Amino acid sequence: MASSFSRILTTRQKIGLLSAVGGSATAGFLLHREHVGAGAPVRRSYPASAEYPDLRKHNNCMASHLTPAIYAKLVDKATPNGYTLDLAIQTGVDNPGHPFIKTVGMVAGDEESYEVFADLLDPVIKERHNGYNPNTMKHPTDLDSSKIHSGNFDPRYVLSSRVRTGRSIRGLSLPPACTRAERREVERVVVDALAGLKDDLAGKYYSLTVMTDAEQQQLIDDHFLFDKPVSPLLTCSGMARDWPDARGIWHNNEKTFLVWVNEEDHTRVISMEKGGNMKRVFERFCNGLKEVERLIQERGWEFMWNEKLGYILTCPSNLGTGLRAGVHVKLPLMSRDPRLSKILDNLRLQKRGTGGVDTAAVGGTYDISNLDRLGLSEVQLVQTVIDGVNYLIECEKRLEKGQDIKVPPPPHKLFK
Repeated sequence: MASSFSRILTTRQKIGLLSAVGGSATAGFLLHREHVGAGAPVRRSYPASAEYPDLRKHNNCMASHLTPAIYAKLVDKATPNGYTLDLAIQTGVDNPGHPFIKTVGMVAGDEESYEVFADLLDPVIKERHNGYNPNTMKHPTDLDSSKIHSGNFDPRYVLSSRVRTGRSIRGLSLPPACTRAERREVERVVVDALAGLKDDLAGKYYSLTVMTDAEQQQLIDDHFLFDKPVSPLLTCSGMARDWPDARGIWHNNEKTFLVWVNEEDHTRVISMEKGGNMKRVFERFCNGLKEVERLIQERGWEFMWNEKLGYILTCPSNLGTGLRAGVHVKLPLMSRDPRLSKILDNLRLQKRGTGGVDTAAVGGTYDISNLDRLGLSEVQLVQTVIDGVNYLIECEKRLEKGQDIKVPPPPHKLFK
Protein backbone atom coordinates (compact mmCIF):
# COMPACT_ATOMS: atom_id res chain seq x y z
CA MET A 1 0.00 0.00 0.00
CA ALA A 2 2.61 2.51 1.04
CA SER A 3 6.12 3.11 -0.18
CA SER A 4 9.23 2.02 1.73
CA PHE A 5 8.78 2.23 5.48
CA SER A 6 11.65 2.77 7.91
CA ARG A 7 12.00 3.46 11.60
CA ILE A 8 15.03 3.27 13.90
CA LEU A 9 13.35 3.26 17.30
CA THR A 10 9.84 2.39 18.39
CA THR A 11 7.65 5.14 19.77
CA ARG A 12 8.02 3.86 23.30
CA GLN A 13 11.81 3.64 22.99
CA LYS A 14 11.92 7.19 21.69
CA ILE A 15 9.72 8.47 24.48
CA GLY A 16 11.95 6.72 27.00
CA LEU A 17 15.04 8.36 25.57
CA LEU A 18 13.37 11.74 25.30
CA SER A 19 12.21 11.66 28.91
CA ALA A 20 15.88 11.56 29.84
CA VAL A 21 16.83 14.56 27.70
CA GLY A 22 13.64 16.41 28.58
CA GLY A 23 10.84 18.12 26.68
CA SER A 24 7.62 16.91 25.14
CA ALA A 25 8.08 19.38 22.29
CA THR A 26 11.40 17.67 21.52
CA ALA A 27 9.61 14.33 21.73
CA GLY A 28 7.02 15.52 19.28
CA PHE A 29 9.68 16.67 16.84
CA LEU A 30 11.62 13.42 16.91
CA LEU A 31 8.50 11.28 16.73
CA HIS A 32 7.64 12.78 13.34
CA ARG A 33 8.33 10.53 10.41
CA GLU A 34 7.48 10.40 6.76
CA HIS A 35 7.38 6.63 6.94
CA VAL A 36 6.61 4.13 9.66
CA GLY A 37 8.06 0.71 10.25
CA ALA A 38 6.83 -2.73 9.28
CA GLY A 39 5.90 -5.32 11.86
CA ALA A 40 7.97 -7.33 14.27
CA PRO A 41 7.34 -11.07 14.72
CA VAL A 42 5.02 -12.37 17.45
CA ARG A 43 5.94 -15.52 19.37
CA ARG A 44 3.06 -18.03 19.35
CA SER A 45 2.46 -21.42 20.98
CA TYR A 46 -0.19 -22.69 18.56
CA PRO A 47 -0.35 -22.74 14.76
CA ALA A 48 -2.41 -20.15 12.91
CA SER A 49 -4.95 -22.81 11.91
CA ALA A 50 -5.75 -23.39 15.58
CA GLU A 51 -6.17 -19.63 16.23
CA TYR A 52 -8.29 -18.77 13.20
CA PRO A 53 -11.60 -17.21 14.38
CA ASP A 54 -14.99 -18.73 13.62
CA LEU A 55 -16.58 -16.21 11.25
CA ARG A 56 -19.28 -18.40 9.71
CA LYS A 57 -22.16 -16.26 11.02
CA HIS A 58 -20.50 -12.89 10.58
CA ASN A 59 -21.50 -10.02 8.33
CA ASN A 60 -18.75 -7.41 8.37
CA CYS A 61 -16.05 -6.34 5.94
CA MET A 62 -13.28 -7.97 7.95
CA ALA A 63 -15.03 -11.35 7.91
CA SER A 64 -15.60 -11.07 4.16
CA HIS A 65 -11.89 -10.71 3.44
CA LEU A 66 -10.06 -12.59 6.20
CA THR A 67 -9.09 -15.98 4.82
CA PRO A 68 -7.06 -18.67 6.60
CA ALA A 69 -4.15 -17.84 4.29
CA ILE A 70 -4.20 -14.11 5.08
CA TYR A 71 -4.62 -14.84 8.77
CA ALA A 72 -1.62 -17.19 8.72
CA LYS A 73 0.45 -14.55 6.91
CA LEU A 74 -0.38 -11.73 9.34
CA VAL A 75 -1.08 -13.30 12.71
CA ASP A 76 2.57 -13.47 13.73
CA LYS A 77 3.24 -9.83 12.86
CA ALA A 78 2.97 -6.78 15.08
CA THR A 79 3.47 -3.07 14.62
CA PRO A 80 6.48 -1.49 16.36
CA ASN A 81 4.07 -0.56 19.17
CA GLY A 82 3.10 -4.20 19.64
CA TYR A 83 -0.35 -4.06 18.03
CA THR A 84 -1.35 -7.38 16.48
CA LEU A 85 -3.85 -8.62 13.93
CA ASP A 86 -5.91 -10.34 16.63
CA LEU A 87 -6.28 -7.04 18.47
CA ALA A 88 -7.28 -5.28 15.24
CA ILE A 89 -10.03 -7.77 14.37
CA GLN A 90 -11.37 -8.46 17.87
CA THR A 91 -14.32 -6.08 17.55
CA GLY A 92 -15.39 -7.83 14.33
CA VAL A 93 -14.98 -11.27 15.90
CA ASP A 94 -17.02 -10.33 18.98
CA ASN A 95 -19.73 -8.54 16.97
CA PRO A 96 -21.02 -10.69 14.09
CA GLY A 97 -23.09 -7.81 12.76
CA HIS A 98 -26.60 -7.46 11.39
CA PRO A 99 -27.85 -9.32 8.29
CA PHE A 100 -28.72 -6.00 6.63
CA ILE A 101 -26.11 -3.66 8.17
CA LYS A 102 -22.52 -4.42 7.27
CA THR A 103 -19.97 -2.90 9.65
CA VAL A 104 -16.21 -2.68 9.11
CA GLY A 105 -15.25 -5.22 11.76
CA MET A 106 -11.75 -4.00 12.59
CA VAL A 107 -9.81 -0.98 13.82
CA ALA A 108 -6.26 0.33 13.73
CA GLY A 109 -4.16 0.62 16.86
CA ASP A 110 -1.64 2.98 15.35
CA GLU A 111 -0.57 4.51 12.06
CA GLU A 112 1.61 1.50 11.26
CA SER A 113 -1.39 -0.86 11.35
CA TYR A 114 -2.42 0.29 7.88
CA GLU A 115 0.93 -0.89 6.52
CA VAL A 116 1.60 -4.03 8.58
CA PHE A 117 -1.90 -5.46 8.04
CA ALA A 118 -2.39 -4.06 4.53
CA ASP A 119 -3.17 -7.52 3.07
CA LEU A 120 -6.43 -7.43 5.01
CA LEU A 121 -7.03 -3.71 5.41
CA ASP A 122 -6.63 -2.84 1.73
CA PRO A 123 -9.55 -5.02 0.55
CA VAL A 124 -11.62 -3.88 3.55
CA ILE A 125 -10.94 -0.26 2.58
CA LYS A 126 -11.78 -0.98 -1.06
CA GLU A 127 -15.15 -2.51 -0.12
CA ARG A 128 -16.05 0.13 2.45
CA HIS A 129 -15.06 3.08 0.25
CA ASN A 130 -16.89 2.29 -2.96
CA GLY A 131 -13.97 0.67 -4.78
CA TYR A 132 -11.16 3.05 -3.74
CA ASN A 133 -7.85 1.21 -4.21
CA PRO A 134 -5.12 2.42 -1.82
CA ASN A 135 -2.47 0.68 -3.92
CA THR A 136 -3.09 2.74 -7.03
CA MET A 137 -4.98 5.87 -5.99
CA LYS A 138 -4.23 9.11 -4.19
CA HIS A 139 -6.63 10.91 -1.88
CA PRO A 140 -7.31 14.63 -2.52
CA THR A 141 -7.52 17.15 0.33
CA ASP A 142 -9.19 20.53 -0.17
CA LEU A 143 -10.14 22.91 2.66
CA ASP A 144 -10.89 25.94 0.46
CA SER A 145 -14.39 26.90 1.60
CA SER A 146 -14.66 29.65 -1.02
CA LYS A 147 -15.39 26.95 -3.61
CA ILE A 148 -18.74 26.11 -2.01
CA HIS A 149 -21.91 27.42 -3.69
CA SER A 150 -25.64 27.35 -2.85
CA GLY A 151 -24.77 26.54 0.74
CA ASN A 152 -27.59 28.38 2.53
CA PHE A 153 -30.63 26.10 2.97
CA ASP A 154 -34.27 27.08 3.29
CA PRO A 155 -34.65 27.63 7.08
CA ARG A 156 -38.21 26.29 7.00
CA TYR A 157 -36.76 22.83 6.43
CA VAL A 158 -33.19 22.75 7.78
CA LEU A 159 -32.95 23.08 11.57
CA SER A 160 -29.19 22.85 12.06
CA SER A 161 -25.95 22.27 10.14
CA ARG A 162 -22.75 20.54 11.17
CA VAL A 163 -19.39 19.44 9.76
CA ARG A 164 -17.07 17.17 11.71
CA THR A 165 -13.88 15.20 11.20
CA GLY A 166 -11.13 13.52 13.20
CA ARG A 167 -7.41 14.09 13.49
CA SER A 168 -4.69 11.88 15.00
CA ILE A 169 -1.35 12.96 16.49
CA ARG A 170 1.54 11.28 14.70
CA GLY A 171 3.84 9.23 16.92
CA LEU A 172 1.18 8.27 19.48
CA SER A 173 -0.94 5.11 19.41
CA LEU A 174 -4.62 5.37 18.53
CA PRO A 175 -7.31 4.91 21.24
CA PRO A 176 -7.68 1.12 20.88
CA ALA A 177 -4.01 0.62 21.77
CA CYS A 178 -2.67 3.71 23.51
CA THR A 179 -1.15 3.52 26.96
CA ARG A 180 -2.37 5.80 29.74
CA ALA A 181 0.72 7.94 29.25
CA GLU A 182 0.10 8.26 25.51
CA ARG A 183 -3.54 9.19 26.06
CA ARG A 184 -2.51 11.87 28.53
CA GLU A 185 0.11 13.12 26.09
CA VAL A 186 -2.56 13.46 23.39
CA GLU A 187 -4.63 15.54 25.79
CA ARG A 188 -1.65 17.70 26.76
CA VAL A 189 -0.59 18.34 23.16
CA VAL A 190 -4.12 19.13 21.92
CA VAL A 191 -5.19 21.30 24.85
CA ASP A 192 -1.94 23.26 24.71
CA ALA A 193 -2.52 23.95 21.01
CA LEU A 194 -6.19 24.88 21.47
CA ALA A 195 -5.20 27.47 24.08
CA GLY A 196 -3.58 29.39 21.22
CA LEU A 197 -6.83 29.93 19.30
CA LYS A 198 -7.88 33.57 19.05
CA ASP A 199 -10.89 35.77 18.27
CA ASP A 200 -14.05 33.86 17.35
CA LEU A 201 -12.23 30.55 17.87
CA ALA A 202 -11.08 31.31 21.43
CA GLY A 203 -12.59 29.06 24.08
CA LYS A 204 -12.12 26.73 27.05
CA TYR A 205 -11.31 23.06 27.70
CA TYR A 206 -13.45 20.96 30.04
CA SER A 207 -11.81 17.79 31.37
CA LEU A 208 -14.24 14.96 32.08
CA THR A 209 -12.23 14.08 35.17
CA VAL A 210 -12.40 17.47 36.91
CA MET A 211 -15.43 19.33 35.52
CA THR A 212 -17.93 20.64 38.03
CA ASP A 213 -21.54 19.44 38.23
CA ALA A 214 -22.66 22.76 36.78
CA GLU A 215 -20.23 22.49 33.86
CA GLN A 216 -21.33 18.92 33.21
CA GLN A 217 -25.01 19.88 33.21
CA GLN A 218 -24.36 22.80 30.87
CA LEU A 219 -22.53 20.54 28.42
CA ILE A 220 -25.43 18.08 28.58
CA ASP A 221 -27.92 20.88 27.96
CA ASP A 222 -25.87 22.05 24.99
CA HIS A 223 -25.75 18.47 23.63
CA PHE A 224 -21.95 18.62 23.67
CA LEU A 225 -21.09 16.02 26.29
CA PHE A 226 -20.01 12.60 25.09
CA ASP A 227 -20.36 9.70 27.50
CA LYS A 228 -18.43 6.53 28.10
CA PRO A 229 -18.74 4.24 25.05
CA VAL A 230 -21.26 1.48 25.63
CA SER A 231 -21.54 0.08 22.10
CA PRO A 232 -19.90 -3.37 21.89
CA LEU A 233 -18.26 -2.22 18.66
CA LEU A 234 -16.28 0.32 20.70
CA THR A 235 -15.80 -1.53 23.98
CA CYS A 236 -14.49 -4.64 22.19
CA SER A 237 -11.99 -2.37 20.44
CA GLY A 238 -10.56 -1.26 23.77
CA MET A 239 -11.63 2.38 23.48
CA ALA A 240 -13.30 2.65 26.89
CA ARG A 241 -10.25 1.73 28.97
CA ASP A 242 -9.47 3.96 31.97
CA TRP A 243 -12.56 6.08 31.38
CA PRO A 244 -12.69 9.08 31.79
CA ASP A 245 -8.94 9.55 32.21
CA ALA A 246 -7.53 12.20 29.79
CA ARG A 247 -10.85 12.77 28.01
CA GLY A 248 -12.51 16.11 27.59
CA ILE A 249 -14.35 18.66 25.47
CA TRP A 250 -13.18 22.03 24.22
CA HIS A 251 -15.47 24.61 22.65
CA ASN A 252 -15.19 28.23 21.61
CA ASN A 253 -17.06 30.95 23.45
CA GLU A 254 -19.83 31.02 20.83
CA LYS A 255 -20.26 27.22 21.12
CA THR A 256 -19.98 26.80 17.38
CA PHE A 257 -16.54 25.12 17.18
CA LEU A 258 -15.83 22.03 19.30
CA VAL A 259 -13.03 19.53 19.80
CA TRP A 260 -13.56 16.19 21.55
CA VAL A 261 -10.37 14.73 22.99
CA ASN A 262 -9.70 10.97 23.24
CA GLU A 263 -13.12 9.61 22.44
CA GLU A 264 -13.05 7.25 19.40
CA ASP A 265 -10.12 9.16 17.91
CA HIS A 266 -7.44 11.42 19.33
CA THR A 267 -9.63 14.36 18.36
CA ARG A 268 -13.00 15.03 16.80
CA VAL A 269 -13.28 18.54 15.36
CA ILE A 270 -16.81 19.90 14.91
CA SER A 271 -18.26 23.10 13.46
CA MET A 272 -21.99 23.55 14.03
CA GLU A 273 -24.80 26.05 14.38
CA LYS A 274 -28.57 26.34 14.27
CA GLY A 275 -30.14 27.00 10.90
CA GLY A 276 -29.19 26.20 7.35
CA ASN A 277 -26.04 28.20 6.60
CA MET A 278 -23.82 25.24 5.71
CA LYS A 279 -21.39 27.47 3.81
CA ARG A 280 -20.64 29.47 6.97
CA VAL A 281 -20.35 26.29 9.03
CA PHE A 282 -17.86 24.84 6.55
CA GLU A 283 -15.89 28.08 6.40
CA ARG A 284 -15.50 28.05 10.19
CA PHE A 285 -14.61 24.36 10.02
CA CYS A 286 -11.84 24.95 7.48
CA ASN A 287 -10.42 28.01 9.20
CA GLY A 288 -10.48 26.37 12.63
CA LEU A 289 -9.01 23.10 11.44
CA LYS A 290 -6.15 24.82 9.63
CA GLU A 291 -5.42 26.97 12.68
CA VAL A 292 -5.40 23.96 15.00
CA GLU A 293 -2.99 22.16 12.67
CA ARG A 294 -0.72 25.22 12.58
CA LEU A 295 -0.64 25.38 16.38
CA ILE A 296 0.05 21.64 16.62
CA GLN A 297 2.97 22.00 14.21
CA GLU A 298 4.33 25.01 16.08
CA ARG A 299 4.70 22.74 19.09
CA GLY A 300 6.68 20.13 17.18
CA TRP A 301 3.89 17.67 16.34
CA GLU A 302 1.82 16.86 13.27
CA PHE A 303 -1.29 15.00 12.16
CA MET A 304 -1.17 11.49 10.71
CA TRP A 305 -1.59 11.78 6.95
CA ASN A 306 -0.39 10.14 3.76
CA GLU A 307 -1.27 10.69 0.13
CA LYS A 308 -2.95 7.31 -0.33
CA LEU A 309 -5.20 7.18 2.72
CA GLY A 310 -5.49 10.85 3.57
CA TYR A 311 -5.92 11.52 7.28
CA ILE A 312 -5.40 8.41 9.40
CA LEU A 313 -8.07 7.57 11.96
CA THR A 314 -9.00 4.63 14.17
CA CYS A 315 -11.76 3.12 12.03
CA PRO A 316 -11.03 2.43 8.35
CA SER A 317 -14.48 3.84 7.56
CA ASN A 318 -13.23 7.33 8.46
CA LEU A 319 -10.03 7.40 6.40
CA GLY A 320 -9.45 10.15 3.86
CA THR A 321 -11.35 13.21 4.95
CA GLY A 322 -12.92 11.65 8.04
CA LEU A 323 -15.62 14.17 7.21
CA ARG A 324 -19.32 13.98 7.91
CA ALA A 325 -21.29 17.02 6.82
CA GLY A 326 -24.85 16.75 8.07
CA VAL A 327 -28.07 18.69 8.50
CA HIS A 328 -31.20 18.08 10.51
CA VAL A 329 -33.90 18.49 7.89
CA LYS A 330 -37.70 18.19 8.11
CA LEU A 331 -39.09 15.91 5.40
CA PRO A 332 -42.46 14.64 6.71
CA LEU A 333 -43.87 13.78 3.27
CA MET A 334 -40.63 12.39 1.88
CA SER A 335 -40.27 10.23 4.98
CA ARG A 336 -43.39 8.31 3.91
CA ASP A 337 -42.36 8.00 0.28
CA PRO A 338 -41.00 4.52 -0.58
CA ARG A 339 -38.55 6.06 -3.05
CA LEU A 340 -36.60 7.96 -0.37
CA SER A 341 -33.98 5.28 0.20
CA LYS A 342 -33.24 4.99 -3.53
CA ILE A 343 -33.07 8.77 -3.88
CA LEU A 344 -30.55 8.96 -1.04
CA ASP A 345 -28.45 6.16 -2.53
CA ASN A 346 -28.27 7.91 -5.88
CA LEU A 347 -27.37 11.22 -4.20
CA ARG A 348 -24.60 9.45 -2.20
CA LEU A 349 -26.28 10.45 1.05
CA GLN A 350 -27.26 8.55 4.19
CA LYS A 351 -29.98 9.19 6.78
CA ARG A 352 -30.08 8.76 10.52
CA GLY A 353 -32.49 9.75 13.22
CA THR A 354 -31.62 13.02 14.90
CA GLY A 355 -30.43 11.07 17.95
CA GLY A 356 -27.58 9.52 15.94
CA VAL A 357 -26.83 6.09 14.51
CA ASP A 358 -29.63 3.51 14.82
CA THR A 359 -32.20 6.05 16.04
CA ALA A 360 -35.56 6.60 14.38
CA ALA A 361 -36.69 9.80 12.72
CA VAL A 362 -39.12 11.85 14.79
CA GLY A 363 -41.79 13.77 12.90
CA GLY A 364 -40.08 13.13 9.60
CA THR A 365 -36.89 14.92 10.71
CA TYR A 366 -33.67 13.24 9.61
CA ASP A 367 -29.96 13.75 10.01
CA ILE A 368 -28.80 13.66 6.37
CA SER A 369 -25.07 13.40 5.63
CA ASN A 370 -22.54 12.31 3.03
CA LEU A 371 -21.99 8.60 2.45
CA ASP A 372 -18.40 8.84 1.20
CA ARG A 373 -15.21 9.71 3.08
CA LEU A 374 -12.19 8.57 1.06
CA GLY A 375 -11.21 9.48 -2.50
CA LEU A 376 -13.14 12.76 -2.62
CA SER A 377 -12.06 16.06 -1.07
CA GLU A 378 -13.74 17.92 1.77
CA VAL A 379 -15.09 20.51 -0.67
CA GLN A 380 -16.54 17.81 -2.94
CA LEU A 381 -18.25 16.02 -0.05
CA VAL A 382 -19.79 19.17 1.45
CA GLN A 383 -21.01 20.24 -1.98
CA THR A 384 -22.54 16.78 -2.44
CA VAL A 385 -24.51 17.26 0.78
CA ILE A 386 -25.59 20.77 -0.21
CA ASP A 387 -26.78 19.72 -3.66
CA GLY A 388 -28.46 16.59 -2.33
CA VAL A 389 -30.30 18.29 0.53
CA ASN A 390 -31.48 21.04 -1.80
CA TYR A 391 -32.86 18.29 -4.06
CA LEU A 392 -34.65 16.65 -1.11
CA ILE A 393 -36.17 19.98 -0.08
CA GLU A 394 -37.42 20.57 -3.62
CA CYS A 395 -38.96 17.10 -3.58
CA GLU A 396 -40.68 17.87 -0.29
CA LYS A 397 -42.06 21.11 -1.74
CA ARG A 398 -43.38 19.27 -4.80
CA LEU A 399 -45.13 16.72 -2.62
CA GLU A 400 -46.69 19.56 -0.62
CA LYS A 401 -48.23 20.78 -3.88
CA GLY A 402 -49.43 17.32 -4.84
CA GLN A 403 -46.83 17.01 -7.61
CA ASP A 404 -44.75 13.96 -8.42
CA ILE A 405 -41.04 13.61 -7.78
CA LYS A 406 -38.31 11.83 -9.69
CA VAL A 407 -35.54 9.54 -8.56
CA PRO A 408 -32.26 11.11 -9.75
CA PRO A 409 -30.01 8.96 -11.91
CA PRO A 410 -27.33 6.98 -10.08
CA PRO A 411 -23.92 8.64 -9.94
CA HIS A 412 -21.04 7.47 -12.06
CA LYS A 413 -19.07 4.81 -10.23
CA LEU A 414 -16.33 6.73 -8.42
CA PHE A 415 -13.65 4.07 -8.51
CA LYS A 416 -13.35 1.04 -10.74
